[in-house]
Formats: sequence, structure tokens, C-alpha cells
Amino acid sequence: MKLREEIEQKYKWDLSSYFKNIEEWDKSFNFLKNNYKEILKYENKLKNKDDIYACLELENKISYDMGLLYVYASLLVKEDSTNSVNQNLLNKIEKLSVEIDENTSFISTEIKELNDDFLNELILDNKFNNYDLFFKNIIKNKKHMLSKNEEKLLAATSEFAGQFSNIFDKFDTADVKFKKIKDSIGKEYEMNNSVYHKYLQSNDRTLRENAYKSMNGAYGALNHTLSEIYMGNVKSDCFYAKVRHFNSSLEASLYSEEVDKSVYDTLIKSVNQNLSVFHKYFMIKRNLLKLDKFAVYDVHAPTIKCLEQYSYDEAFEIVKRATKCLGDDYVDVLCKAKDERWLDVYANKGKDTGAFSWGFYGKNPVVLLNFENTINDVFTLGHELGHSMHTYYSNKNQPIQKAGYEIFVAEVASTVNEMLLINYFINNSKTKNEKIYYYDYLFKMFYSTIFRQTLFAEFEESVHNFYEKGLDTTTDALNDFYYNLNKKYFGDNVMLVDEVKYEWSRIPHFYSSFYVYKYATGLISAFCIANKISSKDEKTLKGYKKFLTMGATKPPVELLKIAGVDLENEQTFSYVFNKMKDLLDDWKSLI
Repeated sequence: MKLREEIEQKYKWDLSSYFKNIEEWDKSFNFLKNNYKEILKYENKLKNKDDIYACLELENKISYDMGLLYVYASLLVKEDSTNSVNQNLLNKIEKLSVEIDENTSFISTEIKELNDDFLNELILDNKFNNYDLFFKNIIKNKKHMLSKNEEKLLAATSEFAGQFSNIFDKFDTADVKFKKIKDSIGKEYEMNNSVYHKYLQSNDRTLRENAYKSMNGAYGALNHTLSEIYMGNVKSDCFYAKVRHFNSSLEASLYSEEVDKSVYDTLIKSVNQNLSVFHKYFMIKRNLLKLDKFAVYDVHAPTIKCLEQYSYDEAFEIVKRATKCLGDDYVDVLCKAKDERWLDVYANKGKDTGAFSWGFYGKNPVVLLNFENTINDVFTLGHELGHSMHTYYSNKNQPIQKAGYEIFVAEVASTVNEMLLINYFINNSKTKNEKIYYYDYLFKMFYSTIFRQTLFAEFEESVHNFYEKGLDTTTDALNDFYYNLNKKYFGDNVMLVDEVKYEWSRIPHFYSSFYVYKYATGLISAFCIANKISSKDEKTLKGYKKFLTMGATKPPVELLKIAGVDLENEQTFSYVFNKMKDLLDDWKSLI
């Protein structure tokens, strides 16, 4: 694998809009460290409008500076975790962030003590227009907030409470070791996170099987350690939920985003009721592959051999054409992203695996990729650019206090792009075989994002419940539960391997608890939106473009209603599964 300095400059993101260099970062860091305590002059004084406003403005400036420092340092570590200088920057700002959180925790607790009539008066005051959501949340969260000293103490715990995720990330990017694997003729291959999905898409079934076993087995080799790390994260979730007077950690998570538990429950219920749709897909796939028995490592196997490879530049042009229906302004911003180097394209030693979009208010959003020239990389590019576009439009149209949209809707824009891409490929297929392939690709997306993420959601909800109820959460219990959950989801006609029981221990999103279900609701929402836009539904297009600009100005479920999706209505889930059944029939008729 190439070193960072061996990658061409045009394929590396440009972070100069954040800081020109580390010296500039250090200067900003030192200024913040030496001056942030100015805010303490407002402690015990938040009683009148003038002091409240001045304090919030100063806190906003401190938060902005701290966030910019943190994001820049984090991005440097993401591009090369082996660079100790970058890691030191991140360590410094993480430590300072905890210190600042401790010293600013008085703001929320003091404002909490103000009576609701006065807070509602502030909400209606134009001077506080950018802070109305803050005051609304104070009123909403009063019953879950603690005393000033208790809040300060909780803020101080965040440094070590977040270590479970940091420990896993370090293991996942720098320390995990994989055994070399062989294909059906005995050829040996290096194994790592970056090439794993490439091997799963191989025509060689032995290579697919060995890659699957090697990947999960590598985490299984440290099964007990990883289970302790994960359960530490679970215990942390449950602790914070309990001290804030929630009945469960799931309730606490949903409450923070104003999502009713019925949405979570309906997702799991609907997927469980429609597992037969996925079982039918597995059987069609088995027939296409001419297999006697379909296995868990066969899901991503290619059904058609004559597939193109795509350069990064070709992939970008395809994304532009597929999203043209969203308007010229949308495509213009995509071009801006490429021209201004928002993207970090190729893998290098020490670089974070996978892909993500991130950024900070007032700066260019950025995209990390590990581009390997496959069709999957084209979709990943479109997906991550969808995130960046959502961030760009929200930041452009909202003040910083309202621009950061909730995680619940974070996967919608990215998945709309993917749905538009699949429509583009299906509609532009030159042969029947191409169309068969893209139908398969679509159902792999349904599998990965609805089937798989809902399985994950059921697992993590159950594990948190087990701990909260004092039930068995030993390593063996977690492995057995996860294995049996896979048996239920895959059904009797799909062959599992023993290593599947370790898979839960390599899922990084489990350290952002109750995140994964949002991938599933995101695809369900995106599928509805993209289908309507592709059908020239101008109302949906207009509503979706408005949704992209609205940040966190409304609860996420209400924002989706503007885009034409009601996740509080079971019929929305039924609509998607009925469409999936129709698509399966269309695909089968082609075969």
C-alpha cells in the first residue's frame, strides 16, 4: 500500500480552508486555551437578557473555535493514523474540549433554572432568533438535566467515557492482523479492511469464503477483549440514560432526536414480517450463481462477469449525470467539490478504512474514500457526496446554531443519490445482462441497508436490554445471540459459517449506539423520495430541495414529511416492501 506522500496531490483533500498548516492550528489552539475562561465571568449571572445573550454569543465563538480545531486534527489522523504529530494534535484538543465542557456546563444548568415563561419570552425575542431551538430544548430537557455541580461532573467524565470508541478505532485501523487467504487454485492474497469487499465480489467462491472467514476470524481472535470494550460502551450508554432519568438507553437516544419509539419498533417489525422478500432474493441469486446451497458469503458475488472498471474521473461524471434531475445548482456544487479538492480519493498506509463525509461550519465539507475502481466505489462516491451536499446546503442557509441536522436524517440525502444512481444504471443498460446485474446491485443495497442494518439494530437494542435487565452479556452470550439472530434473518436455506458469530465485534457503528437503524429508515425514506423525483413529481423535488436546506430547524421526522415521507405511518414501510416485491418479479422475469 502506498505511503501518503506517494499519492498525487489532486487526489488528496485540501484542508487549507480549515488551517493553512500546523503552526496556524497551534496558534489558534493556544489562543483558545489562554482565553476561553473569559466566559466564567457570566457564571451565576444568567438572569437578564443582556448577560444571557452576551454569554451565548461568547460560548458560540468558543464552541466554533474548539470544533474547528477538533475537526482539522481528526481529519489529519483519519488520513494517516501512523503520524504521531497528528495524533498529538488530536490528543491536545480532546483534552482541552473536556476542560472547556466542564467550565461551560454552568450555562445550561443556570438557564434551566429560569422559569418557562421567561424562556418562552426569549424564544419570541428576535434578538435570540438563532438560539430559539436552544431554549426550546432547555424547556424540553428540564426533567432530564441535573444540578450545576452534577452536570459539571458528568461533563468531566466524557473524556474516558468516549475511550471505548477510540480504543476500537485504534485497533480497527492500526492493530488488527489478518491471515493471508487463498483462492480455489491456491493463489495467496493479502487481507485487510480495504480489500475485503473486493474479495467478497470475486467470482471465485473459495476466495469469498476465505475472505469472510479471515475478516471475522481476525476479530474473533480477540473476541473476549473486544466484547469487554463493547460492553464498556453499552454500560456507559446505560449509565448516562439512568442518571438522566430515562427508562432505557434507547429511549434516551430517541428522545434526543425527537423520534418516537414506534418508528424503531415498526422498522424491526416490518423487516421481520417481510424477511421472505429477502429469502426470495437469496434464492434467485442462488439460481443465477448455479449453487446447490447459498451461503452468507455469496450475497455480494457477481452474477454477470462482464463488468466495467471505473476511474475516479469517470465515476464522478456518472454521479453528475445521475443527479441532474436535482437541478443545475446541485450539479454545479458537485463540480465545485471536485475542483476545490473536497475529496481524499485513494487508500494509503495508515488511512482510515471505508468512507465518510465530514466537515465544519463555514468550511468545505470533505469526503474520505478508498477508491478501488469498482462499481461499488461509484456508489460510495455518490453516497458520500450526498452527505456533503446536505451539509453544504444546510450550512449555506442556516446559522451555525441550526445548521447541524440530526443523525436521524443524515443518511437520507446520501441514499437518495444512490437510488438515483441505480435508476440511472438500470435505465441506461445496453443489454439484458447489464440490467440483471443492476437489479442484483439494487437488492444488495436493500440487503446491506435494510436487512443488515435492521439486524444490527435488533442486536444492539437487545444487548442494551440484556444489560439493563441484568441478563447474561458474557462473550459467549453475545456470540450465541448474534449467531441465532443471523439464523432467523437468513432463514433455513442460507448456509452460515461459524465465524459469523464474531461479526458484531467488528462493527464500528456499534460505538455510536442506536445509529445503524437510521441507515434503514434513511434508505426507506430515500427510496420513496427518489422514486417520486424520477417520476417527475415536482412537489417532491421542491420539498426535497427544501429539506436539504433546513438543517435542524424542525424535528427530523417532521423534516422528512416536507420531503414527502411519513415514517410514523406503517404504510410507508409497506409501500417499500411492496415495491421490492414488484422489482423482484421484474428481475425474475428478465432471468
